[in-house]
Amino acid sequence: MFLALTRASRLSYRLPAFRSVTAHAPRFHSMATVESLDSQITEQAALLLDLKTQNADASNIEEAKKKLGELKKNLASIKGAAGNKDAGKKKGRLLLKTAKGTRDYGPGEMFCREHIERTVKDVFTTFGGSCLDTPVFERKDILAGKYGEDAKLIFDLMDQGGEQLALRYDHTVPLARYLAMGGATIQGKIWQVGKVYRRDNPVMSKGRMREFSQADFDISGVWDPMIPDAEIISLLCTILARFDVGEFTVKINHRKILDGIFEVCGVPEEKIRSISSAVDKLDKLPWLEVKKEMTEEKGLDPAVADKIGEYVKHKGGPSLLEQLKADETLMANGNAKQGVLDMELLFTLLKAYNVINKISFDLSLARGLDYYTGIIYEAIVEASAPPGFAAANALASSSAPVTTESSATSTPPPPKKKSSKKPKPENGEEEEEVDESQVGVGSIAAGGRYDNLVGMFTAAAAGEGKKAPSLPCIGVSIGLDRIFAIVWPKWVEKGMRSKETMVYVMAAGDGLLEERVRLVHELREAGIKTDFLAKKKPKLPTQFAAGEKDEVPFAIILGGEELQQGLVTVKEQKWELVDGKKAKIQSADTGTKVRRDGLIPWLKETQTFLEWSSGKLM
Repeated sequence: MFLALTRASRLSYRLPAFRSVTAHAPRFHSMATVESLDSQITEQAALLLDLKTQNADASNIEEAKKKLGELKKNLASIKGAAGNKDAGKKKGRLLLKTAKGTRDYGPGEMFCREHIERTVKDVFTTFGGSCLDTPVFERKDILAGKYGEDAKLIFDLMDQGGEQLALRYDHTVPLARYLAMGGATIQGKIWQVGKVYRRDNPVMSKGRMREFSQADFDISGVWDPMIPDAEIISLLCTILARFDVGEFTVKINHRKILDGIFEVCGVPEEKIRSISSAVDKLDKLPWLEVKKEMTEEKGLDPAVADKIGEYVKHKGGPSLLEQLKADETLMANGNAKQGVLDMELLFTLLKAYNVINKISFDLSLARGLDYYTGIIYEAIVEASAPPGFAAANALASSSAPVTTESSATSTPPPPKKKSSKKPKPENGEEEEEVDESQVGVGSIAAGGRYDNLVGMFTAAAAGEGKKAPSLPCIGVSIGLDRIFAIVWPKWVEKGMRSKETMVYVMAAGDGLLEERVRLVHELREAGIKTDFLAKKKPKLPTQFAAGEKDEVPFAIILGGEELQQGLVTVKEQKWELVDGKKAKIQSADTGTKVRRDGLIPWLKETQTFLEWSSGKLM
């Protein structure tokens, strides 16, 4: 209370006659800038929040609220005056473009993206998950301290009525906040699909953006060891097997094994997380670059770095466990020993799930986020690494420079950055453009166990010294944009559909508008996606052209005489790829006469209807 009142007194002293400011707007405008008012508003809002939190006297709260309103009113007045001053100036041309790191998706692309999302959601529900939705922005203190070195990528929002906010960086921390708000008692499987935001340098063609879609599946609660972990990895393999992403591998490691390696190699405890972040870059940088970051940027002894390099070069399967178990120095470390035991049990379960052939036990996998506590994993494909970069070659010996010609060509330098001649932004931060041809897609899914994150929230909410419940969790995040970046070119090459419409109702001769509308309604009610031309008496060629534009496979043609006989004409239209482009196959077939009252079952028995969910057009 004393602190809040002191701040109130200080602010009152700085603005002794604030109520009279409106009457002297010109004088005030010369004394105060927009920046100083912004600063005063921020401080006054914080004061008001303090007073409310401490249940201060109502009169003090009301006075602080009134003063905040006056500050905001005067800021608006200054901005309005500045706007009026510039109103007479000629406006520049509007730059029509999306913000950096974002993009629009056209109807054809969205059809493919929705197919990807539906497939993922179908697997989520098949594995027993329940859906959750959390806000796209969070209080900044919820996100703070969870992402290690990646915290700089969080998008901050301006002060909103006393709350410091930020766009969500992932779905994991909002989920942990949700579980903590529920008392850390919710056990089960939860999935989320939605946009997340990172202030990263985008590589648009590889699905690496500032706004992107992630699909998360998490299991919370206390269960028997490694069963939820194996379930998550099985789910990930099931999803990736349903997409045309090529051969994929799920790289797995254990944070306790990695921490044990760092400890026996001599990494100081306070440097473990930062060194872990450096090791995590071995999938895109050669060892010499990673070692340089460890030693020159993070102050690690080069001899310690070399010891780490000898461990993290190993990868394989269950046989690698035997190699680690034979390392007496490593097995004397409690963390490493527990991690090896966990991995042994995990491999047994993955064999039962029949996915062991997709797994690579990779000691270089680190995952930079601070909240992981157990197994960690990420899924990669051929397009994940930068072009020409072989991860196996990244771990060349650091004890001597590479001199052979073959070695020199096997590990190219990091992706080159294009020199940018764009003017610096107003904040002075210049962001270089990345040469997209030298960048890989990266991992297309990743995750791990985070047993302490929910407990961090409940403990912070309970207050210092008070016991708070915790809730172990494990989950996976699937990068829908990265999967789309791989799938979309193949989708186009295969001539897949770009729309869901299956039937186009037409009329020959007289418009037969009422008959067309009636049939369209019946087909839609039966679950058949149907459209028609919104014209009273359209010409038949115009109707065919509209249907062909939407790649509709069934044209249903109504004629006056046929309707009297209870018939309609159904013409099935087919497409083929010609020089990489879709073209309608021309046919002399005039169509099939079908009973009007039997049309719906006739359509539902066609091969086209039965295979419709695949997205295939040809």
